[in-house]
Amino acid sequence: MDQQTQLEIEAAAFRTLRDHLMTKRVDVQNIDLMNLAGFCRNCLSRWYQEAANARGIDMDKAQARAAFYGMDYVEWREKYQTEASPQQQADFKTAFAENVGEAPK
Repeated sequence: MDQQTQLEIEAAAFRTLRDHLMTKRVDVQNIDLMNLAGFCRNCLSRWYQEAANARGIDMDKAQARAAFYGMDYVEWREKYQTEASPQQQADFKTAFAENVGEAPK
């Protein structure tokens, strides 16, 4: 397989993952994704931002989230995010530290 074809296939797979998480499984909470898989929608938007920045495209966190979520992140949270349980929050601190770095306070 040539590099351009590989790039196109990888991009298509990413778009399918994004579509799956954004339209078919909005019920799956970011905290559950992070706790089980070590990444969530916010991680995907951060990786998107980092890839843009690496190519000289100026993009901040809010712009990356809007590009990934297809709407402002605040709007997404209001529409789909539920309150995390104390256990989910405790598990998140561990998952975040293991997969991203220092756990948020």
